[in-house]
Amino acid sequence: MCELEYNARPRRRDDRLRKPYIRKKSWIAEIAAIAAIGVPALLAAPPAAAGDDRPSVLVITVDALRADHLGIYGYSRPTSPTIDRLMSEGLLFERAWTPEPLTGPAMCSMLTGMPPHLHAATRNGLRMEAGLDSLPKTLAGKGWSTAGFIGAWTLKNNLTLLGDHFETYGERLRRRRWFGVLNSEASGEDLTDDALEWAERHHEKDGERPFFLWVHYIEPHAPYRFHKEYAERLGVNEDKLTRVDRYDTEIAAVDESIRRLLEGIKKLMADDNLLIVFTADHGESLGEHNYWGHGRYLYEPSLRIPLGIVWKGRIRPGAASSQATLLDLAPTLFDLVGVAAAGELAGRSWATAARGGEAPPERTHCYQAHRGAVHGGTHDNDQKRSKGLLSVGVIDGDRKEILRIIGKEHLSFDLAEDPLELDNMVTIDSSPSDALLECLGSVSQALGALDRLATQKLDDETVEQLKALGYLE
Repeated sequence: MCELEYNARPRRRDDRLRKPYIRKKSWIAEIAAIAAIGVPALLAAPPAAAGDDRPSVLVITVDALRADHLGIYGYSRPTSPTIDRLMSEGLLFERAWTPEPLTGPAMCSMLTGMPPHLHAATRNGLRMEAGLDSLPKTLAGKGWSTAGFIGAWTLKNNLTLLGDHFETYGERLRRRRWFGVLNSEASGEDLTDDALEWAERHHEKDGERPFFLWVHYIEPHAPYRFHKEYAERLGVNEDKLTRVDRYDTEIAAVDESIRRLLEGIKKLMADDNLLIVFTADHGESLGEHNYWGHGRYLYEPSLRIPLGIVWKGRIRPGAASSQATLLDLAPTLFDLVGVAAAGELAGRSWATAARGGEAPPERTHCYQAHRGAVHGGTHDNDQKRSKGLLSVGVIDGDRKEILRIIGKEHLSFDLAEDPLELDNMVTIDSSPSDALLECLGSVSQALGALDRLATQKLDDETVEQLKALGYLE
């Protein structure tokens, strides 16, 4: 039986950038998403410096990937040799979170730099507001070729509008996964083939231009397929398979796909001209708090994510222990590639820290959970973003607060002493903190303003897909 618990370690506030580590028992606490601020936009910026100083950018995201099931974060099983090696070569974030533990909202936030209650895609099946700027759209305007290849049904352009932000957007979702009933995703093999084919074509026809390439793998999303070829390596007993065993073999399988992707891309260019980001859309609850999956709760297993940025010769290998979120990627990448973003972005840039300087100061973050998917045209409440809000939460130091909208349940945890979030510190006399109330107010106000947006009517096939994925009831 493998260890599922994630363990706290003493925080060293005076040592926020350190050498990377392997098999460190981690999952120290503090949930972070985004403090509610004014609507950010990636506005027009001066041209980036031409020539070799403009790197190509490869963003690899993995669906439902827990950081504490990777060797680089201390896991005992060898699930992720490729990911471990990659992340040890750059800036590894020990404490990173998603702004919302759902695929569509999280990936829209990563690419726009906006929290879900501002970009409008708060639930799977709700599109972003049209006309928003984004990281790939801005880079395309500055000379980068852009492409995205997705393995998850919930990232289809008709569900998110993400495809509108790329010059090429690949949706080869043909694998039958859910007991052979539905074509709901792309296999890691197909996704890697498509991404490499595009990269090779770009290299042949337009090799002088840098590219921005995003690849999103569906593994290890439920239902956790068993990959027998990795059982012996992981010490899995095939006669006594658990869901966690199957989940781990999924990680090993996607790790192999990532190995092939990296090898193929690196054949086309030098390492020092390739900036790589590795992360996940969200984590996954594997039975903690009697819950399997992600999306509805704001506990650590589904909010914590792996995050690393690698650029040979430009980013010093090391580990950062200050809080980071997916919202930090847009400002960080803009700074690293030399494209200025006019206007205020929601996240913070880690470019200075990546170059060996100081990490951004700690701050309180606001995060949110919403109901699953919306298919439109059935219930009025399903068409209202404000009606989908389930919880908001904040982190202040080691204290994490959650307010569940339904039932008005108030939770508070000391994540240093109680990393498993089992001991609610709220008493009968406790009141939500000002920070939590401010988070709730900012999110609720923005969602109310977004209720004017129409909810698209999804076709029957898409509705069935979303039901199979567990996003529709």
